[in-house]
Amino acid sequence: MKLSVLFICNGSKINKKGLCPMKCRITYNKKRREFATGLFINPNHWDSKKQMLLKKVENSKIVNSKLSLISQKINEAFLLLQLQHKDFSVDDIYSQYKGENTRIEKTLLELYDIHNEQTKKLIGIDFKEISWSRYVENKRKVERFIKFKHKKSDIKLNRLDLKFIKDLEYYFKVELKLSQATINRSLQRVRKIIQFGIDENYLERNPFALYKATSYKIELVYLSVEELKLLESFSFNQKRLSVVRDLFIFCCYTGLAYQEMSSLKPNSVLLGFDNNLWIEMYRQKTKSKISVPILPKAKEILDKYDCLLPKISNQKFNSYLKEIADIVGIEKKLTHHVARKTFATTVLLYNGVSMEVVSELLGHSRLQVTQEHYAKVVKSKVVNEIQKLKRKL
Repeated sequence: MKLSVLFICNGSKINKKGLCPMKCRITYNKKRREFATGLFINPNHWDSKKQMLLKKVENSKIVNSKLSLISQKINEAFLLLQLQHKDFSVDDIYSQYKGENTRIEKTLLELYDIHNEQTKKLIGIDFKEISWSRYVENKRKVERFIKFKHKKSDIKLNRLDLKFIKDLEYYFKVELKLSQATINRSLQRVRKIIQFGIDENYLERNPFALYKATSYKIELVYLSVEELKLLESFSFNQKRLSVVRDLFIFCCYTGLAYQEMSSLKPNSVLLGFDNNLWIEMYRQKTKSKISVPILPKAKEILDKYDCLLPKISNQKFNSYLKEIADIVGIEKKLTHHVARKTFATTVLLYNGVSMEVVSELLGHSRLQVTQEHYAKVVKSKVVNEIQKLKRKL
């Protein structure tokens, strides 16, 4: 992170008087910036090691003084930026040296680096490592887009506009072939990076100001009562599949997300006010406390493993679920999250549990989140009940 100032005599560009232009190269944080000094010298009189014009030359004092002054001003600009800014680039040093506004020199990928470096220090405090890693991956996608669309390694913040956002969305959709849900999440992270830049006074105009995210339908995948019973009763020859089935069924009756299932400890299982066992813990995603009653099927699985559920990575878990679906004959793409959806629909809503209670048991931060996901399920249940009523009448 040291600053290096180097003067270069470009001997390949000698004019009619036998003189060549002097350039100054600033190097900082492994990045370079070169600019012309406006001085011309005889290349034979330049001492590159001492970084000065030989004293025997007539105008050596004037040239050496000017070079020294340039070096001094660059170092002053560097020190000033160290006092004023937490993060800056070699372009910022040059802009400060020239007396220009350093804010307009910041680039999008530099902004990502600043944001990601700051949030990395907050991991375990008020930022999760998985959230940080998603911003790192988001930067890679944006970097690929800039090279693909603009044929550049980076882009200045003051060049960002609505067209840039639209082009980025199109790139995600056509070139990376991402689903609309993934595209929206990716663009939401880009939006947060831009807002971070505005908050840090790196740019004034928000290119997202007129942008409206493309809406999409949420496909709700869950197991029916028949599919759930089939999975419960199926006998697997391989132990690993049997274990994953047990964990999946446990989450179908508790609604625990993968992180909560993985971190479940015996001290999280408590005797509640109603003298029944409850799971009490904090949901990692929202930091909200969740209290879930342990239903008979979930208790069977807890007893089977002495309240210490086997550990398995999310990737392997979902991979084994795919095998399980093929073997059992369930024509749905099973993931761990399907268990959580099954808990909300097949176990709770279809058995008359209110939306408010479902929201509480799932640990959602707002009732609206639950309603957006499960409103159609409730409507479907209403239709079924009305049909029953019509038959009775």
